[in-house]
Amino acid sequence: MMDAAGIEVLAARVLSCAFGLAVLFGAIVQRTRFCTMGAISDAVTMGDWNRLRMWALALAVAVGGFALLASSGAVDPQRTLYAAARLRWLSALVGGVLFGFGMVLASGCGSKLLVRAGAGNLKSLVALLVMGIAAFATLKGITGVLRTHWLDPVGPAMPPPADLPGGLAVMTGLARSSVAPWLAAAFSLALGTWALRSRDFRRADNLLGGVGIGLIIVAMWWVTGSLAHVAEHPETLEPAMLATQSGRAEAFSFVAPVAHTLDWMLFFSDRAKVLSVGVVSVFGVVLGSFVVALLTGRFRWEGFGGTEDLANHLVGGTLMGVGGVTAMGCTIGQGLSGLSTLSLMSFVAIAAIAVGALGALRWQAWRVERSA
Repeated sequence: MMDAAGIEVLAARVLSCAFGLAVLFGAIVQRTRFCTMGAISDAVTMGDWNRLRMWALALAVAVGGFALLASSGAVDPQRTLYAAARLRWLSALVGGVLFGFGMVLASGCGSKLLVRAGAGNLKSLVALLVMGIAAFATLKGITGVLRTHWLDPVGPAMPPPADLPGGLAVMTGLARSSVAPWLAAAFSLALGTWALRSRDFRRADNLLGGVGIGLIIVAMWWVTGSLAHVAEHPETLEPAMLATQSGRAEAFSFVAPVAHTLDWMLFFSDRAKVLSVGVVSVFGVVLGSFVVALLTGRFRWEGFGGTEDLANHLVGGTLMGVGGVTAMGCTIGQGLSGLSTLSLMSFVAIAAIAVGALGALRWQAWRVERSA
């Protein structure tokens, strides 16, 4: 059994690895313009599917990578953040729609706001602060009471991890362990084939964004699910995942971690407030974006264009904070991290996010036509 000193050393190693991966994440997103909201907007308004193909390629890599980790025993699918015993479909639906609508108003999801803030965008910084406050309220405050009383209890109980392989195993009578690798391989192959079939997409930046982000998600699963795993914690004498907020394996997500970052900063002198992989990831993404923005000449200060612009970012940040926590993730948290595990709740959440984003884009187009 590892002693207390060894636990501290290992936790520091986990945090360092998570921070390094977050720096790479921020750098790649800044370099390649990887953005879920931008991908949806490009496809709807301009018919340009390249950024959506980049997102699909990242998901293909993440799904395949997670399946390999699970098959090798490096990560236990039943000990991830998304391994729930209940399919909370109503939370995923309501939270996803709110988040999707909000990210369009705020001109980006949580990860994109961090990247833009690193490049000098003060509008994104304001939206991040509002999102963090709203997320904290939905974790522990007034909107959290509404979430836990009216939304989270709705949904059928399922054997964890409540994912697509588990559902297919129940329907076919096959063992989940035999179904999961083949299902993940088929899912990954289909997404990768669709992404790469376009000759226009097969450019260096697009491949870097798709493959790079996907591999970073996989690496984060290994860090929190394998490196951080302790078979017997000296304080609890139970298995533990060090340095994660949930005590389970986590990959990237950028709504609740922003709330935890504000909590850590505001109550820094409280010894109970310690760094987690989510908190260091927030700082890492900003730093990675900042460095690349400086090197490429993209860094510039940018403020609000007017009252309406400010109002959109305030409302958008609020909707993202409430929706992201309610849906248990954002376009990265549920979209890439959650879907890489083939979680059923993640499928509902990402579909709802897309619906919310499409609704917001239509609403914006209607406002432009009306004003004209």
